[in-house]
Amino acid sequence: MKHLIGTFGRAALLGAATLACVPSAFGATKAEEESAYYKLVTIPIPEGIVLEAGAIQRFGADRLAVSTRLGEIWFVDGAFGANPTPSNVRFTRYAQGLHEVLGITTRGDGWFYATQRGEITRMRDTNGDDRADEFQTYSDGWGITGDYHEYAFGSKFDRDGNIWVVLCLTGSFTSETEFRGWGMKVGPDGKAVPSLSGVRSPGGIATNHLGDMFYTDNQGPWNGTCWLKPVKAGTFVGNPTGNKWYSLATNMGTRPADPTSNSRIATEWAKMKEFAPPAIGFPYGKMGQSASGIQNDFTGGKFGPFGNQLFVGDQTWSTVMRVTLEKVDGVYQGACYPFREGLASGSLSLEMCPDGSLFVGGTDRGWGSRGGKPFALQRLVWTGKTPFEIREMRAKPDGFELEFTEPVDPATAGNTASYTLADYTYVYRADYGSPEVDAGKPELRGAEVSADRKTVRLRTGMVAGHIHELKLPGVRNRTGQALVHPVAYYTLNVVPK
Repeated sequence: MKHLIGTFGRAALLGAATLACVPSAFGATKAEEESAYYKLVTIPIPEGIVLEAGAIQRFGADRLAVSTRLGEIWFVDGAFGANPTPSNVRFTRYAQGLHEVLGITTRGDGWFYATQRGEITRMRDTNGDDRADEFQTYSDGWGITGDYHEYAFGSKFDRDGNIWVVLCLTGSFTSETEFRGWGMKVGPDGKAVPSLSGVRSPGGIATNHLGDMFYTDNQGPWNGTCWLKPVKAGTFVGNPTGNKWYSLATNMGTRPADPTSNSRIATEWAKMKEFAPPAIGFPYGKMGQSASGIQNDFTGGKFGPFGNQLFVGDQTWSTVMRVTLEKVDGVYQGACYPFREGLASGSLSLEMCPDGSLFVGGTDRGWGSRGGKPFALQRLVWTGKTPFEIREMRAKPDGFELEFTEPVDPATAGNTASYTLADYTYVYRADYGSPEVDAGKPELRGAEVSADRKTVRLRTGMVAGHIHELKLPGVRNRTGQALVHPVAYYTLNVVPK
């Protein structure tokens, strides 16, 4: 099977070696600083196995199923050990001959459900030899032409037993077959229902801790930057290219009007009742270039102080980012933060496990990545040491509330000179990507430290529809330590009343 070059973002066309030479956005030693709090454990991969991990599923107490872009599924035993070595990690090929598997899930009943380009296939091992021997088409309600970019990313089962699939456009620019550029809801009966339009080039899909589904969409036409977007039945999420298939989606009603190119998302959202605005913008070239897999921290503190938050990969930068979400007037919005860099390959798939392990599967083929390795399987583990970070940035009617992981020094945290704030947005247009536009610098009118010194209220101006870039170079904790990552980016769809 020949795989042609695909892209998540503009810089992905650069080779891996080129990207590996790009200096870190946070300094040469940032990964070393991060490792004091979250260490990376690399799982050794046997020679001859090309483990470009498209999806990961934990099952049993300490076993992984890892699907690959070459169409294989491997069982991995021993990956949870403190010191995984070739002698104590075992790989067993469960299935092969599939087509770029970018989703894998199970109900725990022996069946595995693999989302590949043309269908969801379910398979099981009926004789106990750890090899799938029964394969069934579970759902195939969308088209495929063979174009290199027609990826299909599949979710785990949601709270109602559905698998959601987000379908990349043909070549990431056009929609040459049914429902390319759509999100499909596949019910427990295997029926695929077109439920979401406006998709461009997804990189991952998963729920938050409340069970609401989100996917990452990458910079390109109608996407000024990379976004985290809500997956909600009946909505349009931004790229109108695939909307011609409304004629086949009778459950979705009439086709929405096409947005006006060279407008702004906030402007078009006000005009289109179907539009669901992005929840999070990942500023391009600041947070990354190719947003990918998503996982939420459901571990109850085993992964550190960020419970119920989302972790999102960036394939080009070989990083994991962190996201906090809130709803204002029923609309999702929130902030993103740097979390962990220095992964070995391009971070594509993520899997959070009950013991507090966050597995990251990497690949750079076709896309390139800073990590430098062609593929990798790694585990992020909290060391037990709490990093001094912004735990969460929340919108208020007159500014933002910052919650920290440790008590702050009131002299520095209460001084507006310790902060800088800028706001900007992106052109919403049919052209590829966008520069930052409509930039402003809201006045910081006050910084009030709470009695427990864990939160700060920043009084400032706010602009709906803009990303608010907050830097905190002067803030210190009670021992004089600076923040590990003194920056946050809040996407403000609605100003709270």
